[in-house]
Parts: sequence; structure tokens; C-alpha cells
Amino acid sequence: MLSILFKSLGGLGLFLFGMKIMSEGLQTIAGKRMRQILGMVANNRLIGCCVGALITSIIQSSSATTVMLVSFVDAGLITLVQAVGVILGANIGTTITAQLIAFDIHEYALPAIAIGVLFKFFIGRRKWIYFGDVLLGFGMLFYGLATMKAGLAPLRESESFLSFLTGFDASSTVGIVLCTLAGTMLTIILQSSSATVGIAMALASQGLLNFETSVAFILGDNIGTTITAELASIGANTNARRTARAHTLFNVIGVLLVITFFPVFIKIVGFISGTIMHSGSPDLIIGGEKPNISRYLANSHTIFNVINALIFLSFLPHLVKAATYLTSLKEGGPELDELHHIKFLDAKFVGTPSVALTQAKSEIIRMGQAVQVMYYDVINSLGERSLKGLAKWRKREDTLDTLQREITRYLVKVTQEHISSEESREIRSLLRMVNNFERIGDAIEDVAELLERLIKEDLYLSEDALRDYARISEEVQKFLTLVLGAMSSEGNEVMDAAREIEDNINKMEEKMKEDHLIRLQQGICDIDSGMVFVNTLTAFQRMGGYCFNIAQAAAGVK
Repeated sequence: MLSILFKSLGGLGLFLFGMKIMSEGLQTIAGKRMRQILGMVANNRLIGCCVGALITSIIQSSSATTVMLVSFVDAGLITLVQAVGVILGANIGTTITAQLIAFDIHEYALPAIAIGVLFKFFIGRRKWIYFGDVLLGFGMLFYGLATMKAGLAPLRESESFLSFLTGFDASSTVGIVLCTLAGTMLTIILQSSSATVGIAMALASQGLLNFETSVAFILGDNIGTTITAELASIGANTNARRTARAHTLFNVIGVLLVITFFPVFIKIVGFISGTIMHSGSPDLIIGGEKPNISRYLANSHTIFNVINALIFLSFLPHLVKAATYLTSLKEGGPELDELHHIKFLDAKFVGTPSVALTQAKSEIIRMGQAVQVMYYDVINSLGERSLKGLAKWRKREDTLDTLQREITRYLVKVTQEHISSEESREIRSLLRMVNNFERIGDAIEDVAELLERLIKEDLYLSEDALRDYARISEEVQKFLTLVLGAMSSEGNEVMDAAREIEDNINKMEEKMKEDHLIRLQQGICDIDSGMVFVNTLTAFQRMGGYCFNIAQAAAGVK
């Protein structure tokens, strides 16, 4: 019995570890391009679905795709409808793993492991290391599956185990629901729908589960996999939570529809697998095993998700409305102008750089939006001659310091993982953005202190100085808006506009200081208020320089 336990659990462990290594290797190779594609999803729902299927089939992780989409929606990079369309496709893409492991190619597992180790540990080049990860993970995945099957084989003779499995019988509606719930719970525990499919295939190939029961078991993984997106949406904004809710809705509703028409679904799978694909009979036994049933189960997983996606693509607006209705506006995290804690960064994704960098970027955009709010409150307080508008700046500056520290710490942890040279450059750009946003916060702090002095000491600027103040502050505001937009679009076309605005700010500062000296000579301005004005101009000029640095980082120039 211990031998059975060790082989089964050891095989499952190798399967999960291989899946993780292979997925991480694929994400490292395709990470940034994948995030760029997701960030530019077209409004056409069919194209979005195809993009989701393609990306998830490449990176072999629907969880990574859905977590990134939740972050994108929360940061305002894509719309709710776009995200839901992509997630429908992601559900199709994740079934490629099941199709892959249905092939009986375990004899290639050890050669793949050997070549993977060679690439990973002996070639030395970064690019080949990631290909080594993919091959090593591929080999471990199939070797783990073969080990798990071998471990489960003796259970065919165990009456007690067979008696236990009779409780999982899809011959009735109650039995189908029970099997589906078991698959759901297993997926939640393992955090991998592919692992649930692999276990179902291993049990079915040994004759421990029949075809119908295995299909019902696999249906449950479609519900269990939604927990990742739901967890990622905790504390996020309303649209991000609606994205996760829509993901849960169409999986749960889809599974309920299949359960309702379960015999029809089984016939569809049998017709496609047996008649069209000529996969043989699922009940054929050779050497005590069922060699064809894995292909039937893989097809059932794919067919369910394809049918489900096609149905909900037709009713996508209604799905979004349902998700909107079920998500209260009062739920979730704080508004952007009341930032007190990290929202996006999750330590469990540090080992998955493609997801971690998406989360970091969303947090930096959030930091930039906090800077905008702080800037608006401080700059407009002069016109109101009120200290109330300045009351929050210290709290906001503390928040910016916290964000800078936490984002930097998070990105440093990511650099300690296996990352590509492209991801390394991106991390440097993200760190540059973080540091410059914090410096803008410091410059705003300087302006706030100068304005506080102006108001407390009852000092006044001349009409010309007030007009100059309004002009240069408006130009800096425009610059902040530009760089935040550039971070969302990832376009290098921002540099032309950035150079123009920075030149304008520099010329404004120089001209305004010259005009101020003339007013001093003419006695229009007094010395105390004039010093405040000049120092304020200097702070605006510094902000322009920091915004230019962010633009360079967003465009990938530095």
C-alpha cells in the first residue's frame, strides 16, 4: 500500500512540478509579447476570444492569463467586455495541455529531461536555459503521469478502493453533481485544472473510473479554476471584480447546462472522438489498460470549453450585465485618491515574471494616479487661498513612499528569479518610473510647503505671477497625463510629445524668472512672495524633468 501511495503522490508531484517549470519557461520566453498582445485586445469579441486561446495555449496557464486580465481591467488598460471575451478564449487555450498529455509519448519523457538538463545547466546561454526549462518540464510532466498510472495500477485489484469509487458514478444526476464537485474541490486544492485532468486520465486508463464518471469529474475543474481570478480580484476596483465574476458565471452556468444535457454531451464527445477522429473505443482494454480513453477525456474538456465559449460569445453583453448586477459598487478596495495599501502585488506570483511584472506595472500606474490627485489638490489650493486643499499632501507623500518601497522590494525579488534579458530591461524601466514618480511627489511637497507659507504669512502673488503659475502648472499637468497614458499604451511615439512639453516647461521657467526680475525692479512684486514664486517655478521645472524620465522608461528608451 505504501508503494502505491508513494508512486501515486510522487507521480502527481512530478506532474505538477513539470507543469510549473514548463509553464514558467514558456512564459519567460513569450512573457512581454504576451502582455503587449493582451493590452491591445481588439473590441471584436471573436478576435479577443482567439487571442485568449492562443496566448493561454502558448503559456499553458489560464490562471496567469486571467490574473493579468484582472490587473489590466483594474488599471484601466482594457475594458470589461474585452477582458471577458479574452477569458472565454483562455478557457479553450488551457485545454491544449489535456490534448498534449493524452498522447502516449511517455517513452520520450526521460530523453526530454536529459536534453532539458543539458540546456539548463551546461549550455550557459540565457535563452537556452529557458528552452531547457520547457523541455525539462515537458519530460517531468509525462514521466510523472506515467509514474502516477503505474502507482494506481494495483488498485484495480483492491476491493475496498473500488468500493470507494462506486460512490463516484455518473449514472444519475446526483452522481454527476457529486463527481463534478469532487473535481472542483481537487482543482481548488491543487490550483491546476491540468492536474485534475491528469488524475482523471490516470484513474480512467487503469479502469478505476468509467468514461462518463471521468467526464463529470473533469467538468468540475472548470469551476475550480475560477477561484484564482476571484482571489486576484479581492480589493480591486468594481470592473476588475466584474471580470472575475463573469469568469465564474460562464463556467458555472456552462457546467450546469452540460449536467442538464449530460447524455447528449457524452454522445457528442463519442461521435467526434470515435467517428470523426477515429480514436477507437474508450472501453477497449489492452494489457489491463484503456489506451484510448485519455483522448476521449481530453476531447471532452476541449469540446465543453469550445461550446461554452461559442454560446457566451453570442450573449456576451448579457453575461457582462449579469456580472455587473452581481457585483455591488460598494464592494472592494478604496478609491484612487485614498491609497493606504498595496493592491496588486502578490508574492505568490514572484516566480512567474510575466504575471509579476503586469502586477507591478498596474501598481505603478496606480502610484502615478495618486501623484496626479496629489498634484491637483496642491496646485488648486492657491486659487482658493485655503489650507484645506493642502491638508492631505503629507498623507499622500507617505503613501507614495510606501508604494515606492513595496514596489521596489517586489521587483528586486522578481530579479532573483529566472528572467529573460528583455524582462531584466523592463524591470529597470519600471524601477525608473517608480523612483521618478516618488521624486515628483517630493517636488509637489515642496510646492505645498511654499504655498502654505504664502497663505499663512498672508503673502500675495502679482496678477502676472498668478498667470505664469497657472500656465506652467497646466503644462506639468498635461505632462503627467501624457506619461500615464504612455504607460498604458506602451508606445514609443510618446517621446516627440514629451520632448516638446519638457522644452516648453524649461523655456517657461526661464522666461518667467526673467519677467519676475523685471517686476521686482519695477516694485510690482515684493521680495518674500517673489522668493516663493521663484522656488515654485523651480519645482515645476524639476517635475517636468522627472516626467521626461518616465516617458523614456515607458517608451523603452532607458
